[in-house]
Amino acid sequence: MPAGEAPGDDPKPTTGSAWAPFRHPAFTVIWTASVAANVGTWMYTAASAWLMTSLDPDPLIVSLVQVAASLPIFLIAIPAGTLADIVDRRRFLIVGEAANTAIAAIFAILVTADLVTPSVLLVFTFLIGGFGALTAPAWQAVTPQLVPKQDLHAAIAANSVGFNVSRAVGPALGGALTAAFGIATPFWINALSNLGINGGLVWWRPPRRRAGHLPAERFGRAIRTGLRYARHNRHLRATLLRAVGFFLFASAYWALLPLVAQSQIAAGPEIYGILLGAIGAGAVAAAFGLPWAKRQLGADRLVAAGTGGTALALVLFGVARDATTALMASVLAGGSWIAVLSTLNVSAQVALPEWVRARGLALFMTVYLGAHTAGSALWGKVAQLYGLPIAHFIAAAGALAIIPLTWRWHLLTGVDVDLTPSLHWQPPVVSGTIEQDRGPVLVTVEYRIDPAKRRAFLAALDRLGQERRRDGAYAWGVFEDAADPARFVETFLVESWLEHLRQHERVTNADRVLQAHVQRFHLEGAPKVTHMIAAEQE
Repeated sequence: MPAGEAPGDDPKPTTGSAWAPFRHPAFTVIWTASVAANVGTWMYTAASAWLMTSLDPDPLIVSLVQVAASLPIFLIAIPAGTLADIVDRRRFLIVGEAANTAIAAIFAILVTADLVTPSVLLVFTFLIGGFGALTAPAWQAVTPQLVPKQDLHAAIAANSVGFNVSRAVGPALGGALTAAFGIATPFWINALSNLGINGGLVWWRPPRRRAGHLPAERFGRAIRTGLRYARHNRHLRATLLRAVGFFLFASAYWALLPLVAQSQIAAGPEIYGILLGAIGAGAVAAAFGLPWAKRQLGADRLVAAGTGGTALALVLFGVARDATTALMASVLAGGSWIAVLSTLNVSAQVALPEWVRARGLALFMTVYLGAHTAGSALWGKVAQLYGLPIAHFIAAAGALAIIPLTWRWHLLTGVDVDLTPSLHWQPPVVSGTIEQDRGPVLVTVEYRIDPAKRRAFLAALDRLGQERRRDGAYAWGVFEDAADPARFVETFLVESWLEHLRQHERVTNADRVLQAHVQRFHLEGAPKVTHMIAAEQE
């Protein structure tokens, strides 16, 4: 979860001190409250998985706890991200976190009353995961509101460290409290620990977002716009493809760890909690070395190294028959996990402008947890059919194979792209008032170029066409005059007049540079721009 002040205007994040985000009071308050809340969440997560082993130890049923926890993100993250882009994010988070606290308290009551069955456990795991999924994109999207842009990388790393500190402490503490005071204890602590984050959100006053003169996007259209943007954003697409490859196989040890502790090691909830804590501890330790590792290896090789480390951890889990081997595997798994997840997260963040940030990050989480959910069910079934060791070994082989298969898609390619709104498009010239929902709108741009430069011009114009489609055009094309080899007409269609006006607000400084490059091919002044709107019967 996030933390504090307004983002700056520097287009290039810098690699400052790891403590730089804590100079901003809102970051410090919300980060601290988030760590406390996440300790409770990890206590609850460990207790839920362990509770299921006592209710029904079947490997597939136990793995369904992980499925129920991550499936909501896959189902509702994109609608949730859309809401986070079109409503007040702070208020949205307050309502979502309050509802999550209430559901967690009801579940704690049921556990205390010994009314939990496997079905009830899965239902409440799904509900709690659902409210977490509802707020997750908003949490991701507010991070740039909480710190200046030059501290964004450090803030994301600090959030990862805080999350993994809670993951290191929570499960071990949950296991100890379960053994000492009973299985209901972690569930009550989870409900109570969320009160701090609610208080932090009520206290926080975010900077005002730039007020647009256009009305808020409609929900259904905003979803389509977000998906269209992601489809035509090559930086984000590469990140999503790399995420699928990693999380599909890395999900194996998350889904099967309760059974490794119970069946292979023959241990109790304390050891299971310690193993989960060791994953968190490995992640925390690795997080401090990530800046150095990124400088030495670069983003792509760092993710490859993390994937290779995950494969080795899966092999160790497969052969573990004692707590020491499983502990080594857990530390290695945690360090590898944070190396990959942190790099993928930053790669997604820097590829997105503010207006579509929550939707883009929601899609990242949908892909990440969709792969995680599918993998959890898959590896539970493989373990059911062939046993725990074979499931781990197959997952390890898949993780190694995915490194060369996804190598062509590079990460952090958007880090130097200036996504600040340029607002350089002039308002369209119109003869009268146009209803905002009228459409579709046809925009044409006429160029005259040197025919000898045709190939270079079309290549540059094709890159500009990606920007048109990304920001709202549902069709784009370029035509050349059969009678005049110097005349070219670019065309694109937008759903409505309002959507075209939104395009004017979405154009970035990077787009302005690209547009200027295309216009340098034009021979006479500025290209002629025409706006046509679908005719209506009077």
